[in-house]
Amino acid sequence: MSLIKSVATVGGFTMISRVLGFLRDILMASVLGAGPVADAFFVAFRIPNMFRRLVAEGAFSAAFIPLFARKLEAEGKDIALEFAGQALSILVGFLLIFSALFMIFMPFMMLWLAPGFTPDGNRFDLAVDFTRVTFPYLTAMAIVALLGGVLNVFYKFAAMAAAPILLNIILIGCLLYGLGQAESQVGMLLAVGVAIAGLAQVIFLAIACWRADIAIKPGRPVFNADIKRLFRLMLPGALGAGVMQINILVGTIIASFLATGSISYLYYADRVYQLPLGVIGIAVGTALLPMLSRQLRAGEEKTALNSMNRAMELSLLLTLPAAAALLVIPEEITSVLFQHGEFTPAASQSTAAALLAFSTGLPAYVLVKILAPGFFAREDTTTPVIVGVLAMILNVVLSLILIRFFDHVGIALATSLSSWFNVLLLFVILRRRGHYTADTRLLRRLLGILIATAIMAVGLYIARENLAELFNGDLTSRIGALVSLIICGSLLYAIGIIFTGTARLKEIKSMLKQRPDA
Repeated sequence: MSLIKSVATVGGFTMISRVLGFLRDILMASVLGAGPVADAFFVAFRIPNMFRRLVAEGAFSAAFIPLFARKLEAEGKDIALEFAGQALSILVGFLLIFSALFMIFMPFMMLWLAPGFTPDGNRFDLAVDFTRVTFPYLTAMAIVALLGGVLNVFYKFAAMAAAPILLNIILIGCLLYGLGQAESQVGMLLAVGVAIAGLAQVIFLAIACWRADIAIKPGRPVFNADIKRLFRLMLPGALGAGVMQINILVGTIIASFLATGSISYLYYADRVYQLPLGVIGIAVGTALLPMLSRQLRAGEEKTALNSMNRAMELSLLLTLPAAAALLVIPEEITSVLFQHGEFTPAASQSTAAALLAFSTGLPAYVLVKILAPGFFAREDTTTPVIVGVLAMILNVVLSLILIRFFDHVGIALATSLSSWFNVLLLFVILRRRGHYTADTRLLRRLLGILIATAIMAVGLYIARENLAELFNGDLTSRIGALVSLIICGSLLYAIGIIFTGTARLKEIKSMLKQRPDA
């Protein structure tokens, strides 16, 4: 499977998941609005998700996939799967103990994770109850990360990319079932839905492995040399691979001190820019890491460098116009997606302001997904953690400074700025080590992408001004106007990249035929 096919597979299923996620969030905004129950649920959902992305999908995947790829290339499928089974036993055992302790001491932990929720307040009690229910999701997703990582190394990306669809379907079902019930009851229904969705994804991935003739058998945990190396790589990777999640958590902690609704505004804005991030950045990063790992294990340094450059080219081709669109029409997007029921125009405007700030960092969030595999594929998780800690410190400092001037928007802006700092350091280090150099084709295409993006942004701005009256009307008028803007922007960008020679049909066909495992 070629890089572009791999990205298309992951990105396609991710797009379906994110669209369903938008439907879920639209329902959630309508039912819960941006009040205390919504704040409490978002904290309860974000905490296990943060640990999931740090431990399961972040540190574990970054360390496990290169080691598994090496085993597969050097010692064969059976030995590699035996290593996967040992890793699964130890990871699940650790997380079960960790989750049990976390759930028992949840009131104490909440004082640290959402210190702005006072113990005698409604948000605090709800957040504790909801998080105790959602926390088993972490263990389930660790199993999903391992099973999905194994499938990805075999270039079978579809199942892992499709698994999150189950979460959104289940949560949408919970919201529909909870219509007409008290907000606190709906919040608890959603928390239960998160736990059920974790189990459903485990079953889905297990079936996918069985169909692919991949038998991972957990056994008695043995701390042999391979497992010890896995943990040595995981410990620094817990920060290096998940610095963005730490930044988001820091934002949640600081936002808990702001007015009620601030956490919700940041959550809804985060959900919007996560669409291009998931479809582009996560899709490319997911496909790139196993590809680079196997290419480097086979000694194909030039092929690996070309893979990184083509991944960078593809990511920028799709990310820069998405970021420009979010910068030009944030209010129009949030008014259509969320301004219904309990979600007021004022809440929509506050969310749009956060979205604008987040969108300035969208290219950086995606580029991290491209540059980090350059370290992880070489079994270097230490360097990204050093960079990650520096970026995290910068994020905290900037958040504390900027909230004085911009309230919750300052948190979003600090996240963007620290992400750009993260990208710059990763790029400089890879370049100095000789592991990454941008080729002439990438630089030439980047210029064309920037020109096409500028043309699109100007056109969007003019079209937005002409459609302003429609965006002040009812929902049907707003939807029609937004669709018109999307079509206008897409056509202008397509014309721009064709005019500048940035995208050629012949090259796309050639990329579709390439096979990294050939």
